[in-house]
Amino acid sequence: MHDDRSLVEARLRRVLDERVRPAVYLESVPLRVAVWHAPGEPVPVADGLAAEPEPIEVGARWGAPWGTSWFRVTGTVPEAWAGRTVEALLDLGFDENMPGFQCEGLVYRPDGTPVKGLNPRNQWVRIGAPAEGGEEVRLHVEAASNPVILDYHPFRPTVLGDRDTAGHEPQYTLTRMDLAVFDETVWRLVQDLEVLGELMAELPADSARRHDILRAVDGALDLVDLQDVNGTAERARARLAGVLAAPAVPSAHRISAVGHAHIDSAWLWPLRETVRKVARTTANMTALIEDEPEFVFAMSQAQQWAWVKEHRPEVWARVRKAVAEGRFVPAGGMWVESDTNMPGSEAMARQFVHGKRFFLDEFGIENEEAWLPDTFGFAAGLPQIIRAAGSKWLLTQKISWSRTNTFPHHTFHWEGIDGTRIFTHFPPVDTYNCSMRGGEIAHAARNFKEKGRARHSLAPTGWGDGGGGTTREMVAKAARLRDLEGSATVVWETPRAFFEKAEAEYPEAPVWVGELYLELHRATLTSQAMTKQGNRRSEHLLREAELWAATAAVRTGFPYPYEELDRIWKTVLLHQFHDILPGSSIAWVHREARATYARVAAELTGIVEAAQRALAGEGTTPLVFNAAPHARAGVPAAGAAAARTEGATTLAPRPDGGHVLDNGLLRIRIDARGLVVSVYDIAADRESVAPGRAVNLLQLHPDFPNMWDAWDVDEFYRNTVTDLTDADSVTAGEDGASVRVVRSFGSSRATQVLSLPPGERRLLIDTELDWHETEKFLKLAFPLDLHAERYASETQFGHVHRPTHTNTSWEAAKFEACNHRFVHLEEPGWGVALVNDSTYGHDVTRTVRTDGDRGTTTTVRASLLRAPRFPDPETDQGVHRFRHALIPGAGIADAVREGWRINLPERRVTGAHEVAPLVTVDDDAVVVTAVKLADDGSGDVVVRFHEAHGGRARATLTAGFEITGVTATDLLERPAAGSPAPDRDGDRITVRLRPFELMTLRLSRR
Repeated sequence: MHDDRSLVEARLRRVLDERVRPAVYLESVPLRVAVWHAPGEPVPVADGLAAEPEPIEVGARWGAPWGTSWFRVTGTVPEAWAGRTVEALLDLGFDENMPGFQCEGLVYRPDGTPVKGLNPRNQWVRIGAPAEGGEEVRLHVEAASNPVILDYHPFRPTVLGDRDTAGHEPQYTLTRMDLAVFDETVWRLVQDLEVLGELMAELPADSARRHDILRAVDGALDLVDLQDVNGTAERARARLAGVLAAPAVPSAHRISAVGHAHIDSAWLWPLRETVRKVARTTANMTALIEDEPEFVFAMSQAQQWAWVKEHRPEVWARVRKAVAEGRFVPAGGMWVESDTNMPGSEAMARQFVHGKRFFLDEFGIENEEAWLPDTFGFAAGLPQIIRAAGSKWLLTQKISWSRTNTFPHHTFHWEGIDGTRIFTHFPPVDTYNCSMRGGEIAHAARNFKEKGRARHSLAPTGWGDGGGGTTREMVAKAARLRDLEGSATVVWETPRAFFEKAEAEYPEAPVWVGELYLELHRATLTSQAMTKQGNRRSEHLLREAELWAATAAVRTGFPYPYEELDRIWKTVLLHQFHDILPGSSIAWVHREARATYARVAAELTGIVEAAQRALAGEGTTPLVFNAAPHARAGVPAAGAAAARTEGATTLAPRPDGGHVLDNGLLRIRIDARGLVVSVYDIAADRESVAPGRAVNLLQLHPDFPNMWDAWDVDEFYRNTVTDLTDADSVTAGEDGASVRVVRSFGSSRATQVLSLPPGERRLLIDTELDWHETEKFLKLAFPLDLHAERYASETQFGHVHRPTHTNTSWEAAKFEACNHRFVHLEEPGWGVALVNDSTYGHDVTRTVRTDGDRGTTTTVRASLLRAPRFPDPETDQGVHRFRHALIPGAGIADAVREGWRINLPERRVTGAHEVAPLVTVDDDAVVVTAVKLADDGSGDVVVRFHEAHGGRARATLTAGFEITGVTATDLLERPAAGSPAPDRDGDRITVRLRPFELMTLRLSRR
């Protein structure tokens, strides 16, 4: 017997690899195989089953990129196998990579009943246990020849990411199509040896437990006859029984295993393929539930459940049955696992509205956890949104990917901008694809930062990203780890059961205040600009459509488009998935997203125009409709009035070249290079631009991150910068209130129009970029003569403050951050806001000037475009249009107002009469984010609003119609638990709000 662990480990590896694992299927016979290659896109199941296939041999090439091939496999179970367990082994040409990143299959019976999915870790189909011998086998496999795109490092640009460019060469070699005898005793021996070998590797060198395991494993291997593994497996298992039965110590870390298959709703595959990935995974998981009585599986993303219901009704029936048994658990309560940085306030709320409502309607299940294991950081407004949806817990794993600072907790309370706290857990296993390996379990126990105060953690267990889910091997390992000396204990539990235990044992968990910033994947705030622009514009069009349709419904009987708005919201929410909106998917995904956003815009514009026509009536009076939550130029918020213009703008040449724009409020000096060298606030007698600098400066950086091309921008990109100061032309605009600047650089061209509207304190900057750079990062810079230690960025239902300095590594790591409509910087009594219509990424830095002034220059830069080559080699190529505005002298109230204004331009309609708002609020700090009719079709008006300036507010909300009652509700428009009825006097309602507090009111009407 060997005392040296390394010798035993080496022996174990070889015996397992070369003798024991092959003996699981020692006897096999080939199946007959035929194939039909579907033309174009996937066909209905009935068509695939009815197609006439042609014979194909194992070893043949098959599968053009993104193609679908229907294999028919037939054979006969040998009579000699009667009474034994028989399985079909169907290897489509898998490699050893994770499931979901290559070819996949879904197996059907001849009647069209789905059996299970096929992937590299799940190649078997049970035929008989026991088999009768002589039975005929006939299976059909819908095989997807999805190409391998992810090659981790180095990332290689590939044309395989779009069916239009991927070509037609076969991708895979048919590897094995057999019937085989499954030796369950040998299979169980494999699990015994793997669990003990992996545990032994994690124990201290001088551990008595390690030596016990080492002796048992060595002894078991001595008992295996390498020429008769099947005949000697049982006695080898008996030798291991003692060490496998030794119980864990009472203080062992406790892991709640949750069956899981994180499925990206799109990423390195298009949306249509995710529909099939979900079907494959859910078929496997319902089958595993039937076989394993303790196993529990949780699946998030109501959209994916809806796909199963719509496209795979037979699988849906199995899912419903498993849900009723409490074994297949809806998780998360969101429509998709969305990005949480960039979705706007209402969109983030609707993720929970539509997600939770789906699970309530289908199963009567109320989710209380948000489940976002792979989202790229979390905005500080999220806690109160989770609470307002009726939930109270959050799970994520992604923060463990941070590259600079290690997050100090695994279990804690997360406090958002309004003071709401959410009990939060980061699984210390540091993966959402746990496979029950000993190294993972040991890491979870060692890594858990709350040890000594708590001892429960969660392990999402199963292959994910591309799907696959939990395997029978993982379940077998978990069974051996349920109560095993030297290991953390493992038990299958639902997310709810875990959170209840974790919260009960750690009621005084520490508190983390503010955003959960991921120190990685910062470039996702900029990549694929058209996708981000489509999202932003869809969000605001949805606001307009609901507002005007509701107003018209109450005032004129206009038919409120419930079904259309519900469908469009779900489409927009789907595209907020954390690999679509962040711009990290293949070209196919973003090509389709652009087309989808165009359709959404056309449909919503149609709803808006129809409602406005109904409201305005027939007439010739020019009217301006203002969908913004603040009045402007004589037009009330959420109403329409006759158009009017105040003041005028002058345009004059500068003696040394360039132009001067002046409207009596601001004076803008543009030099001969087309750079803005002065933005002078006349009333405040204050210059905005830092001495010797220019704003509206386009800056170009090289952009080649160390990894994750579309995802990352590394801080060293700043080391090299080119200021784009050469102009092709600088000309006065024909309107007399603007200047047009054209610049060429590299293979690209920028055209900017700088305008100063009459009567307004904002410099408008319209930028058109014909972009054809590669691995470059384009910024729009505004160096300001302003000293501020922090700045404000808009987030959901408020804003978050970030430092402008880098005192600590935590601050330095936030060198690229997210804002919604505005960034605001302020000295006491005077500030500057930069607002935008469709960008999110930005950076803010400050430097102390070394000239005689010795003041501080604070520079805010909007991130415009990137050009990574993976996974989409043509990322952002083409023409883009952005609008920004610089507002000198702005307080936070101005930043909020102007941010809304630039995203909701006025609409001009000719009609008969002005339109009074359906709802008005008498305090600009209280911002209405939604006016709509209640989703239940009752005709009640729902109004959602929040305090937006960061202080307390007492406001009066006045309904422009007779109301019979008012109820404070949650986001799902149900009475809010514990919320008193607002004060009401007729149609006037008084509300009191804490800083950034969100409130939803339901106004009943006759």
